[in-house]
Amino acid sequence: MPDAVPPTRRDRAHDAQRVPVEERLFSLVLALLATESGLTKHEILSTVQGYRQRYSRAGDNANLERQFERDKDDIRDLGVPLETVEMPEDAGSNHNARYRIPRGSYELPADITFSAEETTLLGLAAMVWREGSLSAESRRALLKLRSLGGVTEDPVLGYTTTARARDAAFEPLRTALEKHQIVRFDYLKPGEADARARTVVPLALVQHQGRWHLSAEEEGTGARKTFLLRRIVSKVSSTGRTFTPRPGDHTADALGELEQIWASQTAVVEAVPESDAATRLLKRRGTVPTNTGALELHYADVNIVADELAAYGPEVLVLAPPELREAVRSRLERTADDHADASGDADQGPDHG
Repeated sequence: MPDAVPPTRRDRAHDAQRVPVEERLFSLVLALLATESGLTKHEILSTVQGYRQRYSRAGDNANLERQFERDKDDIRDLGVPLETVEMPEDAGSNHNARYRIPRGSYELPADITFSAEETTLLGLAAMVWREGSLSAESRRALLKLRSLGGVTEDPVLGYTTTARARDAAFEPLRTALEKHQIVRFDYLKPGEADARARTVVPLALVQHQGRWHLSAEEEGTGARKTFLLRRIVSKVSSTGRTFTPRPGDHTADALGELEQIWASQTAVVEAVPESDAATRLLKRRGTVPTNTGALELHYADVNIVADELAAYGPEVLVLAPPELREAVRSRLERTADDHADASGDADQGPDHG
């Protein structure tokens, strides 16, 4: 029997491409939840699903390390309290720093309980979701972590339902990128009543702040634009025409542009102390408490952050900027009106004619 041929760098890259980004993030969260002392960057990159396929023990892992840095930001943006623990003997150096997710700050509050029936239903829902969405390898990893006594269900479930939501436009756009196809879709910008048809050359699909964006070149004008996938309101269709791949690192360019926007826009909010809003917003990347006790946080899209803040209800008060304050107010008023209408319909009772 001939000796096995060791995998080449191209083989490892191909295997890594088959691991969806959500599965890589989920595997990272599982690993960091399963350890009390934390894991070093070397341990993460060499063992965690989605990284280990590209890790070279003797080669250059600079690109993989940059991917890990972006993944850390994405996890924190989803509200997961990922911590960096520096070793006393290596203060100021991240080479031997350890990363972990403190389970105590990510579990449900002690005053929230479920009945036996509710617990059973939650367990069944988690099992159905997990079995349908994870690869066989990730399921084996989950079982292995459980056998070590290192994983609990509640924090994992709370993370995964957010991270695995994918926009319907994602798969056809990824296919178009692989086949170099020019595509067409309808895009609805905030504040506009009607969607507009866009014909674009796709350049890169990137995840920023937990949401997927398409970086593309608009056909005709050649202008480079970024589209939020959640605002694509039609099916993505191929025009039947192809394009010659553009030179350059389009993924890095798109992420850099989004990061610049995120860094340049700040909001100031007040959150009820020890509330869910205060806990999660304080864990967001870049959030800084002000002298008055308010929180200053960064955002890339006013409508996205307005949706997030409005979901906290009375736990959050937006102080600035005015356009964000108004956006949150309008969402809360619309929610109140919707509930008032539903209540009115219910009070009227059935119409017996």
